[in-house]
Amino acid sequence: MNKILIVDDHPAVGEGTKAMLEQEEDIQVDVIANSEETDTYLAENKYNVLLLDLYMPGLNGVELAKKVRRRFPDIIILIYTGFDLSTHFNMLVEADISGFVSKTASKEELVTVIRCALRDEVVIPLHLFKQLRRTEACPSNQADSPEGAAISLNEKEQSILQEIAAGLTNREIAQKLHMSQRSVEYTLTGIFNKLNVRSRTEALLQAQELGLISKSS
Repeated sequence: MNKILIVDDHPAVGEGTKAMLEQEEDIQVDVIANSEETDTYLAENKYNVLLLDLYMPGLNGVELAKKVRRRFPDIIILIYTGFDLSTHFNMLVEADISGFVSKTASKEELVTVIRCALRDEVVIPLHLFKQLRRTEACPSNQADSPEGAAISLNEKEQSILQEIAAGLTNREIAQKLHMSQRSVEYTLTGIFNKLNVRSRTEALLQAQELGLISKSS
C-alpha cells in the first residue's frame, strides 16, 4: 500500500484529491490543513509520498519541504499547486523536491506523477523542462586531456565528491547537503558513469586527476 499525506490549507482541495486518489486500490491518503502538524503525522505514520501545497499560511511548501527533508530524508516530496512554477523552478529543485503537479491535473495525470516519483522518475511540464539550466565546471586544464575533454560535473556532483574527500559517508553527505540518501546514491551513480569508475575512491581520485575538484578538498 502506498501511503500519501496531503498538506493543503484548502480542505475542499485536499479532500477532493484524497477521494480521487483512493479510487486506486493501492493508494491510501491522509489530509491535513495545518502545515505545522506535518512533522507529527510523519513521525506517527510511514508515508511514501508527501503532497504539499506551495502557498500556505505559516510554512510555505518550499520551507516545509526543507524542514521535512532534514528529518525524513527518504520521503518523496511533490509540490501541488495551481500557480505557475516558472519563477520558482530552480528554488524548488534546490529544495530537493521530487516533482511537481498542477491542481488542474486530471486523476490520470496526478496518479502518473505519483507513480513515476515512486520509481524515482520525474514528470514535469514541457515549458519547465525547457527552462532547465545547469551550472557545470569544466576546468581549462582538461583541454589537453583527451580523457577529460568531454567530462564535466555540476555543482551537486562536485559538492558530493568534496564531502567524500572529507571522509563523509553517503548518509552523512545527505544530512549535510539536505538531500535524501537515495538522491546521493543516484548522483554518485551518475558520477561513476561519467568518470567510468566503480567506487567512491576511484571517482574521487579520477575527479582530482582531471582537475574536476581540488586535490586539497
